[in-house]
Amino acid sequence: MNETTADVLQISALVAALALAHRPLGDYLAAVYSSRRHLRVERWIYRAVGADPDAEMGWTAYLRGVLAFSAAGVLFLYLFLRVQDRLPLSLGFAAIPPDQAFNTAVSFVSNTNWQSYSGEAAMGHLVQAGGLAVQNFLSAAVGLAVAIALVRGFARVRTGELGNFWADLVRGVVRVLLPGAALAAVALVALGVVQNFSGGTEVHTLGGATQHLTGGPVASQEAIKNLGTNGGGPYNANSAHPFENPDGLSNLLEIFLLLVIPFSLPRTFGRMAGSVRQGYAVVAAMAVIWLAGVVAVTVVEHQAPGSASQLAGGGMEGKEQRFGVGGSSLFAVSTTMTSTGSVNSAHDSFQGLSGGVLIFGMLLGEIAPGGVGSGLYGMLVMAVIAVFVAGLMVGRTPEYLGKKIGAREMKLAACAILVTPALVLTGTAVAMALPDGEEAMTNVGPHGFSEVLYAYASAANNNGSAFAGLGADTGFFNTTLGVVMLLGRFLPMVFVLALAGSLAGRRRVPVTAGTLRTHQPLFSGLLVATTVIVAGLTFLPALSLGPLAEGLPA
Repeated sequence: MNETTADVLQISALVAALALAHRPLGDYLAAVYSSRRHLRVERWIYRAVGADPDAEMGWTAYLRGVLAFSAAGVLFLYLFLRVQDRLPLSLGFAAIPPDQAFNTAVSFVSNTNWQSYSGEAAMGHLVQAGGLAVQNFLSAAVGLAVAIALVRGFARVRTGELGNFWADLVRGVVRVLLPGAALAAVALVALGVVQNFSGGTEVHTLGGATQHLTGGPVASQEAIKNLGTNGGGPYNANSAHPFENPDGLSNLLEIFLLLVIPFSLPRTFGRMAGSVRQGYAVVAAMAVIWLAGVVAVTVVEHQAPGSASQLAGGGMEGKEQRFGVGGSSLFAVSTTMTSTGSVNSAHDSFQGLSGGVLIFGMLLGEIAPGGVGSGLYGMLVMAVIAVFVAGLMVGRTPEYLGKKIGAREMKLAACAILVTPALVLTGTAVAMALPDGEEAMTNVGPHGFSEVLYAYASAANNNGSAFAGLGADTGFFNTTLGVVMLLGRFLPMVFVLALAGSLAGRRRVPVTAGTLRTHQPLFSGLLVATTVIVAGLTFLPALSLGPLAEGLPA
């Protein structure tokens, strides 16, 4: 079997698995968030935190819940990291320095999971399992809750109520993420992923040296790392490490896990909004962008210049022989287009144009299909922009799902999509202008610029992957990237929830001959074009200075 055939079969198997999961998982999620029944364990949690799960919230109350819960998470995790050396199962590791603890706490609470440390050399088992992995569940559940609140904004009429944040949060953890991660962890253990509390093993390398390999509860963290589109792994090599990702089958399972909820959420949107065809239009737009990225990166990596690359079947620098070009490219595009950030290869070693595609996937807003929850609400904001553009073309007030899109809704949607460009471009410019940024670059010229651009694109979009050539474990980068992660996560949520509240208060207008049919392929094409053009016009100058200058012939 040649490599092209193997790549096609691998992509086809993944697409088939996602298609099979789309309907049952999407319907299940709709049932979870529409149910009026509370499980016994959920009632215990509500009593413990003093929440009334049946009390409806307006968008401001919902937002206060999101921000208060996330702020408490940052504070708790920061303190947890600062006292690691006094905790059991610390493996003798020191407390995390203040700037790195701030960066890490913000990173995991914001669903970014940027890691400026080597997990196996810095974090004990208790911090990994009781601190970082717990936030993997909670941050993903917050993203789900905000997405569901926006869906209710489209579905409800003449009300300012969006549901209950505490009920949505608890249900996301108890009914979705915990059972899903448990099943995934069992499957990963069966495939050879490590799951123990071992302090480590001394092994002898082929060169005759001795190396200490730390064990730990890896499979359980790996499961929620990917299912919750988090990305932070127990090891510095992340999913390129054989303890996290032993072979091609586990690699394909991990890619499936990071895509399955984001690709199923449009079905949930369609069910809750009363038209599954609306969900199909959204998921089609997501799939087109994702598949185009996969094909582009795979082709470019197979065509890597140089005799050594061609003899190896493509650009194998920075890639694992276990996964090859196809498995590495598929993983790279999927992780940068979901807000996951886990990696099974060194993105810094990809060809210039491939690296540009990976950066562009993040700069789109990670909406193809995006992170758990964040991908759906990001794409729905783009849908609002798309119907506005269509309305301008025909001189008609834009509508989406029977709701008139007025000036207030457009301002909120515009603010939501402008947050990321402002953070990425400002952060990159400041870093490039100051000695702190220049000193951290291990490469000069376009590739060095790409490293810095990638870092701030990853932080602002809550992705967490990196061009590893950037030495980002400095006070400057730990602090600035931490601030960008915070703003990149929670500022869009402010505008999204305000948009949801505004839409929920509107009445539904009847469909007429002039209404744009947003459930048809024409709208999916318009949504794709709007997404790509908005990001392209915003970031083309920056991309021209970095990956395009590096990848295009002089």
